[in-house]
Amino acid sequence: MNLLIKGITIADPNSPFNSKKCDVRVEQGKITAIGNGLSESDKGEVVDGAGLVLSPGFFDLNCSIGDPGYETREDIKTATDAAKAGGFTGLAVLPNTRPVVHSKGEVEYILNRAKGGLVDVLPVGAVSRDLEGKELAELYDMRLAGAAAFSDGDKVIADDGFMSRALQYVKGFDGLLMVYPESKSIAGKSQINESGTSVLLGMKGLPALAEEMHISRDIFLATYHDAPVHISTISTSGSVALIKKAKKDGVKISCDVAAHHLVFTEELLNDFDSNYKVKPPLRASSDIKALMGGLKDGTIDAVVSQHRPHEIEFKDVEFEIAAYGIIALQTVLPLLLQAGLDAQQIAEKLAINPRKLLGLEVPVIEEGAVANFTVYDPSEKWEYNRASNYSKSANTPLLNKTLTGKVRLVYNNKQLQAYG
Repeated sequence: MNLLIKGITIADPNSPFNSKKCDVRVEQGKITAIGNGLSESDKGEVVDGAGLVLSPGFFDLNCSIGDPGYETREDIKTATDAAKAGGFTGLAVLPNTRPVVHSKGEVEYILNRAKGGLVDVLPVGAVSRDLEGKELAELYDMRLAGAAAFSDGDKVIADDGFMSRALQYVKGFDGLLMVYPESKSIAGKSQINESGTSVLLGMKGLPALAEEMHISRDIFLATYHDAPVHISTISTSGSVALIKKAKKDGVKISCDVAAHHLVFTEELLNDFDSNYKVKPPLRASSDIKALMGGLKDGTIDAVVSQHRPHEIEFKDVEFEIAAYGIIALQTVLPLLLQAGLDAQQIAEKLAINPRKLLGLEVPVIEEGAVANFTVYDPSEKWEYNRASNYSKSANTPLLNKTLTGKVRLVYNNKQLQAYG
């Protein structure tokens, strides 16, 4: 579809037009002209870009869909609808489905179900069969079939020897392991962050030590094998410090943080609202300060949604038995703006670096490039409610709240989706 955007601010550190206000013309899926005073055509849509930002299309490294097997939570259509509304033109979807994505058959299923859409959906294959952490899954076959990376999702790879063998194996074909950091023996059945809040609420606390010990193990293994490892959803100041030092020491390590861990603190649990129950748990304001510092100095490579849809019966229950996770694809941008990230940082952490980590082509806003971008209004206020929620699930504390920062349109694969 042809499109002309007038007077929009470009946010793309890789573009020669970065930070400039320009007109952008798209024809047949390519950016054909960028400049000032581009003439309008009777063929295609014209968009007034005043006050809007144009970024490379967002890409999420950490998204659960539920298809196959848990379609009552989310299917590929509803997930990609929510993704588009959140500005995402690409998703890496985790293997925690039924059956688990642990062979090329499941990888091919997801690719076939999602093909032809605006949103690129890339399966992440399981590291272990059935996510049990005992037997390696069909890693190389899945890679050949199109798996973008490998992860056991929110399941911890607890066995040190198994993790060591997995790193060795994927190194042979330049694969990437994305691991959730938690020492299970220390975490136990903890519900929330270990602090004065956990004592006040009378719940067993999950210490930062559980996350940091696990990261330390993976740093040692990555160093020993000279193999890359990606740590998913870090949440503590100690984790930031460990990864910062490891990068300085030359370890092939990367990491991401969930958007809600940059805004929400453990004090929000005082009312036992299960919609704030996430894992890793919400931490202290001092941790948020450290995470923001890690984003700015490059320690933290990317921001993720950690989208975890659940049916109502798994969340509208007592806090201690409620499932972990929130839906988040549509709220990442507002949370990042609330946290204080600027347009350049958002483009880097939400569009460019996630693709770099997976070895994917990074879209660039320049003439002759394939059009893959997101347009958003950083100051527009909107109500996130059941009518504007595109997910099949509704487990989020932000429902019926007024948010700032709205996606106005996304463009990818010669397809345009606009929002009023």
